[in-house]
Amino acid sequence: MNSIKSIGPCLESLRSAGVGEIIVVDAHSSDGTRAAAGRLADVVLEDPGIGLGTARNLGIARTSLPLILNFGSDNVITREALEGMVSVLVHSDLQGVSARTMVDGDGYLARSMNGWWSTRFRAGPASVIGTPSLFRGDLLRLDPFDTKRRHSDDSDLCERWTSAYGARFAITDAVVLEIGKNEWSEVLLRCRNYGVSDYEVFSLGRQRGWSVARQAQSILHPLRVDLIGPVSRMAPKDAVVAAPFLAAFATMRYWYWASAALRH
Repeated sequence: MNSIKSIGPCLESLRSAGVGEIIVVDAHSSDGTRAAAGRLADVVLEDPGIGLGTARNLGIARTSLPLILNFGSDNVITREALEGMVSVLVHSDLQGVSARTMVDGDGYLARSMNGWWSTRFRAGPASVIGTPSLFRGDLLRLDPFDTKRRHSDDSDLCERWTSAYGARFAITDAVVLEIGKNEWSEVLLRCRNYGVSDYEVFSLGRQRGWSVARQAQSILHPLRVDLIGPVSRMAPKDAVVAAPFLAAFATMRYWYWASAALRH
């Protein structure tokens, strides 16, 4: 939605990387995004605006190709990175893989975010992968995203697949660049999305009968993955510099979680 600044470079990178079919799901953009996408994509679909799961599933149902890449409108990828993702998926007999994301820029915010990403999302086997993600198309069409999820739904999909099919996932060495994200407003938006997702995961988990221990694990998750984990893996000098950003990020994520809970 309203991604006019990045949609061109995003779709051009996908075409250059060798993606066989580009499907854009547009959420009623008003800034020219849809027209720009129409010039560069194979198909442009309309998102009814009832949740991320529904939007993704529209695109998934439209293609019959063997592999499906979920990609953000602010991402750009190289052919080498995409080929690396495909190679790991196929040769390691996995059901899904993701790339590592880096923010374009070299200021304090960009350095802190890249330090966070590089320590949090490390290459290797993973129980949950996030966007940009590459999945087996047949399985994704058979058992797609949860339409009740309005925000992040990757954890739900990966947990369901692991339980039902013994699926395995990994984070690859491939790096995908995020453009136009080196601003505090974008950090706040990310925290909001994560916080609302935390609320959705926790509330649905409780409804499904989570144990007290599992609920505690969910509550501590943002603190563990966004502050304690990254700081413990960084060099001491880097940790001192990034710690204020990481603490603020975790705090804002909890704030939006609490706000979502109060609204409901």
